[in-house]
Amino acid sequence: MTAIPDLKAQKYDRQLRLWAASGQAALENANVCLLNATTTGTEILKNLILPGIGSFSIADNAIVNQKDVSSNFFLDTSCIGKSKSLATVEYLRELNEDVKGHHDERSPEYLIVEEPSFFDQFTMVIATSLSDTLALKLANICEATKTPLFLVKCIGFTGMFRIQAGENTIIETHPENSSDLRLDMPFPTLLDYVKEFDFDKMDSSEHGHVPFVVVLQHYLQVWKSKHDGKLPSSYSERNEFKELLKKGMRSYDEENFEEAISHVWRLASTSGVPSELQSILNDPSCENITKDSSNFWIIARAIRDFVQNEGSGLLPLPGKLPDMKADTKGYVRLQQIYRQKAIEDYEAINARVQGLLTSVELLSDAIDSREIEEFCKFASHVKVIRYRTLEQEYLTEPNTTAICQWLEESDPQNNIVHYVMFRAADLFVKEYGSLKDRDEEETVKLLEDCTTNVLTSVGIPNNKAVALTTDRLKPCIINFARYNGAELPNIASLMGGLVAQEVIKIITRQYIPVNNTCIYDGMSATTATYVL
Repeated sequence: MTAIPDLKAQKYDRQLRLWAASGQAALENANVCLLNATTTGTEILKNLILPGIGSFSIADNAIVNQKDVSSNFFLDTSCIGKSKSLATVEYLRELNEDVKGHHDERSPEYLIVEEPSFFDQFTMVIATSLSDTLALKLANICEATKTPLFLVKCIGFTGMFRIQAGENTIIETHPENSSDLRLDMPFPTLLDYVKEFDFDKMDSSEHGHVPFVVVLQHYLQVWKSKHDGKLPSSYSERNEFKELLKKGMRSYDEENFEEAISHVWRLASTSGVPSELQSILNDPSCENITKDSSNFWIIARAIRDFVQNEGSGLLPLPGKLPDMKADTKGYVRLQQIYRQKAIEDYEAINARVQGLLTSVELLSDAIDSREIEEFCKFASHVKVIRYRTLEQEYLTEPNTTAICQWLEESDPQNNIVHYVMFRAADLFVKEYGSLKDRDEEETVKLLEDCTTNVLTSVGIPNNKAVALTTDRLKPCIINFARYNGAELPNIASLMGGLVAQEVIKIITRQYIPVNNTCIYDGMSATTATYVL
């Protein structure tokens, strides 16, 4: 009898299908800080509170005015004159009774400059509409404590967010296809099982229910016997192999043979270690294991040692089979064969993990067996992202060559222009005050100067910076002057969804997050990501 799911499982049913109980637990243990209760900021929190973030705090010293009420869904006229952080927290808490909300009426600037230890309590910091000067200071605070930081800005029809999250290692990347059938390098028990099938003596019903993996392996052995033991490697050879499969069909609509033909493409890639994973296994963090090494790197080292020894150059088998046309008995037996091989590989790697833990004077069971098993399942798809710091981007190592190349591209929808404009707008406010205080013509002229200064600050020569400002960037300068620094509710809502999605990826360590900047252009309805 199927157990009735508890209330929490019913409430979060859809998202549990996305990131499972482990991801939900990480989300419920997270404590998120929002600096500035802007329209974008409250939209981000809305999309974190609904799926059940553990707790959140909003720090903002502003008082609610009529403009706030007209642009922020989580404020109404009764809030005018009240603390913005208090008012928004009260309304946001109504979205999910399981989530705890707190407010702080001190200014973000005060907290960053005078009380940096305030941020130690949080697992994630999100700052909206923060000046670049304060953003740099906050980024350094978060980098020191290894706290992930999101910097978000919205002006007019454009939005941008920047992630600084140190080293982010992801095991559960949720690839579209994680099955590894080992068609090119079948293991002994699989070959023994294939040999049990005598295709010539089967009746039509049995013939039509042979799993396609068995069909492929059977005919690959036939092919290899006629081609010096070689697999069909070229496009023409794979087409020839498809014809061999078609000749083996007893009727034109045998689904299992059709499935076998549709999976011939798998022979184009050989079993082994993908290049991106190989770079991870060759990483110094994988080579030099210490007691301070993360679980990810200890398991990665065990995987590397396994590949070089028991695995004979192959990764552990995931043991997952796709759906296929077969009778229940045949499918279950095949599933057991793959699963048993996966268990054997896991046990070998688990033993190596325990040995590594002991070698660095840690308890042999310090790493949960489920984490090792998950790594084995997704070994060929794990990911390591090392985020550049904001200080590197702005001061010590600006990505000059890439920025210049992106700006010179002919594509008019290249969103990198908005990155320059966000920085130019920030410099404008710092030097001249609000974008609203002047007429459009004067604002455009001053914004042009700020744009040229931003370009030169990232290492672009002055003559080229001037040329880019007066040509490539001029339409954007005019638009930003017209925006008057306004934050539009529809753009804020969309950015709230985008940012919340990436925040959840970082918190749960599932799916692959953006590295490191994402820019949205509402005029062209396009998003683009850049490593800045």
